[in-house]
Amino acid sequence: MSDHKPVRLPDPASVETVLASLEAQSADAGLAPALDKSFPGFAFTVVTIDDPYWCNPHAVVAADGTRCGDYRAWVERELAELGGDLAAFWIRHREDGTKFAEWRGASAFAFAPTGPGVADFIQLSLGREIEVLAGPVVDPDYRPYSADDLLEPSWVLRDSAAEAQPLAGPVYRLRGRAGGGIVHMRSFLARLARIEREQREANRPELENRIIREVGPDGTRDTAFLDANPDWFDFVPRENRFFADWERSSACADRIFDHWAFDIHDLEGRGQKREIGFIPRPLKMPAAKLALEDGISVHRLMERTEAIDAEVGLPFAWFFLMTHGHWVDPDVGGAVAEGLRAGRVRLPDRDAAVLLAWADKKYLF
Repeated sequence: MSDHKPVRLPDPASVETVLASLEAQSADAGLAPALDKSFPGFAFTVVTIDDPYWCNPHAVVAADGTRCGDYRAWVERELAELGGDLAAFWIRHREDGTKFAEWRGASAFAFAPTGPGVADFIQLSLGREIEVLAGPVVDPDYRPYSADDLLEPSWVLRDSAAEAQPLAGPVYRLRGRAGGGIVHMRSFLARLARIEREQREANRPELENRIIREVGPDGTRDTAFLDANPDWFDFVPRENRFFADWERSSACADRIFDHWAFDIHDLEGRGQKREIGFIPRPLKMPAAKLALEDGISVHRLMERTEAIDAEVGLPFAWFFLMTHGHWVDPDVGGAVAEGLRAGRVRLPDRDAAVLLAWADKKYLF
């Protein structure tokens, strides 16, 4: 936070007003200062992640560049004129140069600290989008089988290397309306832990009567569920453990949002169990995945984990990448934990405590 006391927390309407005020040519550089100005007392940083996405076509552009209105309405109108004849629609437009426009983007996050604690920050989940002239309104090589084929074009390349003519943007949009667009992380973690606790308590009567029946060579044995799971009501969600592990490890010298963003969801459907949590997304990734190879020594594993830490620029980075599971195989953590217990390798005491606790009760995202 800045030296000024915050006047107000960001809210969706105010954030969207800020985003709408940005000029395309200066949107990237101007976003953080615009947020700072609108929310005095906060100091925002902005990061983007290379995870390309696209939205359904939203406009039609004629060969001469004239915009012809909403894409769906245009398709429906053209089909109506042709009596719903898909073949005639295809013949009319396969070579006339009519194209559709769509928005393509990538995830962006804005962070602002609210205090010294690991979870004392606000996160805004955004999309950075550019409008592009994506492709022809029909596949020039194949006739459509249905109107749905036209409304969701699959014949256009949309990977990150695909070229498309930009029309507008970049613009920033607030995303994550399912409870994750604007989040104060400490409050979110407290809410998550409370909901998990309440949901487990709500099932207590049923669990107190649940019996686990095991059939073995000596016959059948019944065990009360809670006797077999004595810590059932002490469960700590993986999201809370992730932050707690950061706080008590060597990584805590860095702000967590300098290295991770969080895809947050908080969903509560009618009659459905509330689903709340996040998936952590690294902002800095190693060039290669670390897997547990046959015959590799724990000393060699330690060298590789230390190389990841150096590459990412964060002590104990490999552990948190391991909890995600994609960049470091969780089996690596198990092998290092065994090496610690056997005295074959060493970690700083605080990191060893975190790893051994994880090995005893694993969590993964």
